[in-house]
This record gives sequence, structure tokens and C-alpha cells, in this order.
Amino acid sequence: SQVAKTIMKFPHLMGSYSLEENLKPRVRWLKSLGLDDLQMAKTIMKFPNVMGYSLEENLKPRVQWLKELGMDNSQVIKTIMKFPHLMGSYSFEDNLKPMVQWLKELDMDDSQVATT
Repeated sequence: SQVAKTIMKFPHLMGSYSLEENLKPRVRWLKSLGLDDLQMAKTIMKFPNVMGYSLEENLKPRVQWLKELGMDNSQVIKTIMKFPHLMGSYSFEDNLKPMVQWLKELDMDDSQVATT
């Protein structure tokens, strides 16, 4: 599959992350969101470390938060593909939430914030 080929291009993923505890669960979860193999491969190519983020502490809460901002599933997928580092690199409390609050203070509504 395209995902397997992509992961093979990043040997550190195989050495740093457990197949059963990290890689397989993240691939299954990303697929459950609706990412196809090509979208997932592009996301991994852009930011391989997304495969090491915690499902419970990083990925799931951020996707839920994006949906609460008004994003539908296709917008969430586009966001993950375009900005995979948002899924765990930035502090949720110190960066992401204050940024959204500031955008709302500039009179942007949720749909505008979601697509910014």
C-alpha cells in the first residue's frame, strides 16, 4: 500500500515507534476519519512525527476541537493533510485556543476561524 511504502521511506518511524502500539493504531484511526491511503501517505510524508502522537492526548482531542469549531469531516481531513503538525506540535492551551479566541475577538465567526 501507499502508506506502507511511505513509512518505509522513514526508517526512524519503524525504529522509534512500536508497530502494534503506535503505527497500526494511528493508521486505523486516520482511516476511520476518512483519509484514504494517498491522503495518509501525503500526510506522513509532510510530517512523519504525526505517527508518534498520542491518540488519546493529542489526535482525538484536536480533531474533536476542530469539529467543535464547526469543521465537517472533509475540512478536518484537509486540515490534517495541510497542517499535520497542528495535531500535536503546538500547545493546545498555550497556542491553539488563544489564537482561536483572538480570531473570534476580531469578529470572525466559527466557520471563518475553521477555514483560516
